[in-house]
Amino acid sequence: MHKRNRIFITISLIYGMLGGLIALTRLIDPNLIPGNVPRAHGHIMLLGFFLMFIYGVGLHVLPRFSGFPLYSERMANWQLYSANAGLPIMVAGWLAMINWLVLIGGIVSYAAIVMFGVNMLLTVKAKGPGR
Repeated sequence: MHKRNRIFITISLIYGMLGGLIALTRLIDPNLIPGNVPRAHGHIMLLGFFLMFIYGVGLHVLPRFSGFPLYSERMANWQLYSANAGLPIMVAGWLAMINWLVLIGGIVSYAAIVMFGVNMLLTVKAKGPGR
């Protein structure tokens, strides 16, 4: 497995544990963590845990299923940087209640989603004669 894909999966598991910890903390004392905690928790679990896991598994498996190499390793590397920069910025924005920070984090996270989509589409796209 490519080191980048392993990093995606490792980070996703860390985000999963962090999201669970935030949920437990919120259940114990709802006022312990300031800001919009439900949205921060939701984004940590969806973008951090689930989506990063999908990134790691998808970047590893889909090229093998299609029988073609990944279209762009560079784009996948930038996807890793973008996804892991955007989510913390967005979560910080939710917790600090700063909307422009949420917007910037959302744009950077969305850029990672687009890079993954484009890279996967160009990887699994039918190639060669008769396809």
